[in-house]
Amino acid sequence: MNLGLSGRTALVTGASSGLGLASAEALAAEGANVTLVGRRRDLLEREAERIGGLAVGGDVTAPRDLERAVEQTVAAFGGIDVLVWNGGGPPPGTARDVTPQSLEEALALLLEPAVRLVQLCLPYLERSPAGRIVAITSIAAKEPVRHIALSNAFRPALSGWLKTLAGELGAQGITVNCVAPGRIATARLEQLYPDGPTDADLADIPLRRWGEPRELGDVVCFLAGDRARYITGQTIVVDGGLQRALF
Repeated sequence: MNLGLSGRTALVTGASSGLGLASAEALAAEGANVTLVGRRRDLLEREAERIGGLAVGGDVTAPRDLERAVEQTVAAFGGIDVLVWNGGGPPPGTARDVTPQSLEEALALLLEPAVRLVQLCLPYLERSPAGRIVAITSIAAKEPVRHIALSNAFRPALSGWLKTLAGELGAQGITVNCVAPGRIATARLEQLYPDGPTDADLADIPLRRWGEPRELGDVVCFLAGDRARYITGQTIVVDGGLQRALF
C-alpha cells in the first residue's frame, strides 16, 4: 500500500528507541525524510544513520531544544509535513502519592512540551499539502491504569487539547490524531513490570502477548499518510484487545 509519504518530512520526538524509533523506521521505509529527536545522542545518531534520517539531540522539556529541532529540520528538508509527538512517562505511583511537585513535573513532561512543539510546527504544517499531527499517548488516556496516577491525569489532558485542535485545523486539511499503546515491549514497560509479565498479565490481553514497537509504529505511519486523510480527532488504541470499553 502506497501511503503517499515519499518526499514528505516528518519530525519524531523520543526517537532514539522504543515507540518513537519504531515510528521513525516506518516513516523512513515509506520514503519520508525523518528527523529523529532524542536525548541519547550517540544512540540517536546510530539509529538515524541506519534509517537514513537526521539526528537532532535534545530534551523535549527544554524549549530551546524543541526550537532547534524545528529549525534544523526546516533547514535540512525545507519544511515539516508530519509531527509525531512521543515522550517519556512520569514515575509510577498511586493517586495518594501525587504531590504538587510531581504534578508540576508531569505537566512539564507530558503536556507543556507537546503544546509548545505543535505551535512551533504549525506554520510549516499549514503550508504543507497534507499536514499531520500524530501523538503517541497511552491507554491511560482512555481508561485509568493502576499505579500510574500521573499518566491517568495528564494523558487525557493532552488528548483533550489535541481533540480541540483537530476541530480547529480541519478546515485546513490538517489531521490530528492520537495513538494509545497498551502493553508494548519497551523500556517503559520494563519499568512498570520489572519481573516481566505474569500469566495473569498476559491473560488480560486477548492476543496473549505484549505488542512489538513496530506494530504501533505502523499505525502512526498510516495516520501520517494520504490513506488516513479522512481520519482526525481520534485516539486509536493499539493494545491487543486489552481495553474493554466500547468507545
